[in-house]
Amino acid sequence: MKPICFLGFSTAVIFSQLLLNGQPAAPATPAAPKPVLEQAGDPVVITIGAMKVTKGEYETFINALPPQIQTEAKGPNKRKVAEQYAELRMMAEEARKRKIDQQPASKVQIAFQLDQMLAQMLFRDLQASVKVDDAAVQKYYDEHKGEYEEVKARHILVRFKDSRVPLREGQKELSDAEALAKSQELKKKLDAGGDFAALAKSDSDDTGTGAQGGDLGTFGRGQMVPEFDAAAFKQDVGKVGDPVRSAFGYHLIKVEERKSKTMADMKDQIEKQLRPELAKQAVEAIKKANSIAVDDAYFGK
Repeated sequence: MKPICFLGFSTAVIFSQLLLNGQPAAPATPAAPKPVLEQAGDPVVITIGAMKVTKGEYETFINALPPQIQTEAKGPNKRKVAEQYAELRMMAEEARKRKIDQQPASKVQIAFQLDQMLAQMLFRDLQASVKVDDAAVQKYYDEHKGEYEEVKARHILVRFKDSRVPLREGQKELSDAEALAKSQELKKKLDAGGDFAALAKSDSDDTGTGAQGGDLGTFGRGQMVPEFDAAAFKQDVGKVGDPVRSAFGYHLIKVEERKSKTMADMKDQIEKQLRPELAKQAVEAIKKANSIAVDDAYFGK
């Protein structure tokens, strides 16, 4: 039998995520759920045999799940999630009735999964509680400052045969050499004082940005194809560089502004990036404080 799925998530994943989101771990051999008494203002919304699930109980369960599943459970799939939740509860209760949870192998598996979840919860707790000092943030920022650069630029694209962009209606198909020659002619016009925006509108094969005078807006490193990216972050501001070839064609790039995000802008993101590594260091400290010995005679060296 395949595991019951919650909108594509196996129940094992669902409940490990549930526990990782702060719910108390269940005992290794869970007791059968007690009947829920309906209270004023908290109606029963799901009935599973003799079990009753109130609105409050169900919403507490849903609100403890990861955000993406909460979205499903509160959106168009609200009923489907509830039906799958009811099926899961039904199957678990049937397993208890058959005392499957009391079988030796079952107890071992349940205990092992609980240990896994607790270990993951510990790591999550370490990430949340570890102190990231300002000096570490500053050091990381200084070492990665180049990654936080942003460029505001325009471009004119001259496509060649087999380019990734479609041929404009009424335009001639150009060979690689012809496209290069055309881009060089356009650069001469620009160097002589030609209006970049006007030429982009009339000659750029990137019709989307061409209509906007070639405006690409502001972008960070790695957002453009490598050839374009390398040129845009190297060119002098205000000057049109030599044609740059990519799979799309030849680009004429004009960098209008280059700036870096400040440390204050990046502080929260850097702390988030540092937390997993600091948590790993905390785990190493726990290992050192709790020595592990494995018998060489039995396991080998």
